[in-house]
Amino acid sequence: MLNRVILIGRLTRDPELRYTPSGVAVTQFTIAVDRPFTSQGGEREADFIPVVTWRQLAETCANYLRKGRLTAVEGRIQVRNYENNEGKRVYVTEVIADNVRFLESNREGGSGGGQREENPFGGSSAGGNSNRSSSNFSRSQDPFSDDGKPIDISDDDLPF
Repeated sequence: MLNRVILIGRLTRDPELRYTPSGVAVTQFTIAVDRPFTSQGGEREADFIPVVTWRQLAETCANYLRKGRLTAVEGRIQVRNYENNEGKRVYVTEVIADNVRFLESNREGGSGGGQREENPFGGSSAGGNSNRSSSNFSRSQDPFSDDGKPIDISDDDLPF
């Protein structure tokens, strides 16, 4: 069996960080994901998908994600239910994320206001259970970035 989902969308509002009674961090936010077609009126429609993150990933998302930022979420779909104050059964479908990637730097994204935030992941990602480290190269320092110029390599440098 497999329950895996990958979504790319924009946050509809800033993430909400809370803590359980035992002190575990949990963050909730919603991302808007465009549908691949337009309506009869020619307008693009979107789905609004609730996302939940836990522990260190929750704190990282709360600190660095903001409304309007383009984000990739990887996780699983979970359906839970509860009884509301009126005695009706309410079903909630949400994505439990174990990996969140920040697809825009703060300068490109939706949060203006002149404040600059430092991203501990080099502007790229936050992983739930991952111990991978991200290099802090900017694009101008990246020796493999494509600046449109041909690469000058001698035949002696090639391994084949």
